Amino acid sequence: MDLNPALRTFAAECRELLEQMEESLLLLENDGGNRELLDAVFRAAHTIKGSAGLFGFDPIVAFTHQVESLLDRLRDGELTLTPSLGALLLRCGDHLAALLEPAIQDRPLPPEVRATGDALSAELAAVAEEVLPDAPPAVAPGHWLISLRFGTEVLRNGMDPLSFLRYLGTLGDIRRVQTSIARMPRLADMDPEACYLDLEIELDSGADKATIDGVFDFVRDDCEVRILPPAERVPEYLERIAESPADREKLGEILLSSRAVTQTELDAGLAAQREALPAADPAAEPRPLGEILVAGGTVQPVVVDAALDRQQALRQQKSADSRLIRVDADKLDQLVTLVGELVIAGSGINARAERAGVVDIVESAATLGRLVEQVRDSALGLRMVQIGPTFQRFQRVVRDVSREIDKDIELEITGGDTELDKSVVERIGDPLMHLVRNAMDHGIETRAQREAVGKKARARVGLHACHDSGSIVIEVSDDGAGLNAAKIRAKALERGLLATHATPSTQEIHQLIFEPGFSTADAVSNLSGRGVGMDVVRRNIESLRGTIEIDSEPGVGTTVRIRLPLTLAIIDGFLVSLGHGRYVVPLDVVVECRELGDADQRAIAEHGFLNIRGEALPVLRLREAFELGQARDLRENLIVVRFGALKAGLVVDELLGELQTVIKPLGRLFAFLQGISGSTILGSGDVALILDVPGLIKRAEAARTRAAPAPHGNLNHSFVE
Repeated sequence: MDLNPALRTFAAECRELLEQMEESLLLLENDGGNRELLDAVFRAAHTIKGSAGLFGFDPIVAFTHQVESLLDRLRDGELTLTPSLGALLLRCGDHLAALLEPAIQDRPLPPEVRATGDALSAELAAVAEEVLPDAPPAVAPGHWLISLRFGTEVLRNGMDPLSFLRYLGTLGDIRRVQTSIARMPRLADMDPEACYLDLEIELDSGADKATIDGVFDFVRDDCEVRILPPAERVPEYLERIAESPADREKLGEILLSSRAVTQTELDAGLAAQREALPAADPAAEPRPLGEILVAGGTVQPVVVDAALDRQQALRQQKSADSRLIRVDADKLDQLVTLVGELVIAGSGINARAERAGVVDIVESAATLGRLVEQVRDSALGLRMVQIGPTFQRFQRVVRDVSREIDKDIELEITGGDTELDKSVVERIGDPLMHLVRNAMDHGIETRAQREAVGKKARARVGLHACHDSGSIVIEVSDDGAGLNAAKIRAKALERGLLATHATPSTQEIHQLIFEPGFSTADAVSNLSGRGVGMDVVRRNIESLRGTIEIDSEPGVGTTVRIRLPLTLAIIDGFLVSLGHGRYVVPLDVVVECRELGDADQRAIAEHGFLNIRGEALPVLRLREAFELGQARDLRENLIVVRFGALKAGLVVDELLGELQTVIKPLGRLFAFLQGISGSTILGSGDVALILDVPGLIKRAEAARTRAAPAPHGNLNHSFVE
């Protein structure tokens, strides 16, 4: 059924909170004493429980309550976060995710989910019964100062001041009691039934302020009580203030939630604030509450300052949150589609204006083009998301897999703030999963093997992202044994993937691991070794108009480099012609353009490359590659393109200039068409094909290094037969 908006919001927020829980728990494994991380896990669980309760999702509420109770004991120091306890909490997070889907879909729990929940509940109950013999007290004793000013009617109302001293003695150790007779009248004026007693009490107690304040509830109306917290409690209050819930931004609420003041003291401070306002001047500024509480000895100045800072931080956070809205992804897709149509329409207007030759129309069309470009960039910016959350999900993968295969591996993440199109992020997860798991299983050696060659016992798998030449580069690296080129070559010869007389480069040998069914594993494991997965990785990357490369050094490690376009929707292009056909080269890969002279054409015909400023540039004639025949006009032009570290020249007939273009995917009928990555509609209504520049560059490199030229039309011809 279709979820209502509130339920969709609940589901999205729960998934985000579960991701935050998992991330914090993984960090706690290496930093078990980090109270901030533990509090973040507790807050996430508490929020999930509260939100689930609003919708009546009782299984989620009941299970989360058990998790929350365990986390509360961890926060109070009654339990220590051990690796087994951390693993239990991670499995509890997985179970909450499993409970979420049936709940929001209004379906009964599957039997396997129910069984998992029962088993986890039993484990949580067993942990709840554990008590550490050397567990520290939940609250450390503090030196409290209590000032009591009894009213004159206390004795008449049947209250014995000494009874309060005896009750305080049950909460701790009364170190000193000092009496004051400053209010005592002359003997002739004394009332024997009146109380003139003032007490100053020093109490060592682990009780909190509210508990001590509660001792005087029955005498509150006839007594003035001031409880000055001990200096030892100041760090506790400051910590609680820093963790104050985001819905409490008022100063009094923050102080109350941190237990620095009691409700009675807060009410008294607010009453004093109201009394200080001139009755005849409603616009008068009230006396600051913090100043009143400090002057009354209720709370220390440093605590009030911290509460004011927290109040300001929460207000800024709410202000920032109010600028964020959730937008359905389908609406963004529809917007980008409409912007694409606008780009096409704008190109048509510009072309007609150029043909008309009217200056005013040309200027107006140029202005419209600039505005369309800004709208395009803004629309695409809405779809850009950081890749960091995708990377963070692999923390759990690395943790679980490393324990499964008995290897000590850590995940290192850099460049998590790099942004790319949301659609690319959604489709890159599976290829990265294959690469990370293969790096751990095949690339990383065992502890004994690493120590034997002088490596650290703890291995490293890295995920890195950055922008480069209008593309995004994602690297999966490891510091393992590296690829064994000789073993790969032998396996390729055995399977007939490599010709006996072929002399491929090391990079080309490495690319063989992406062939379907190819594997050098000696044994099949749960992770890999069946020859499946890596060919899927390459196929998925190429479907995103990307490329994949491998750098590996024996004994040092391996880096798999993925290069992807930033967006799959709209690009800036450079329009060229071959005969009557129009082709688009992505502008971010174009280095320069130049006209070819007779000498250049002879050099290309004889050697397949040009000497440009001392650099040998491989050149590919697109007419020959696409089998379009010889040009009628001998004039030709060269476009120098770069993709990553590779560089090549493409020979075309005419250079027609820059344009914005909307990428249209090719139909299934053209799925195996090589050298072309998509199509677009020009402003004139004609169809132009978008060139697959990475594939063409590799073709040009291969043509230069092979002894014999490749057959026309086979753009992927290589040493593999």
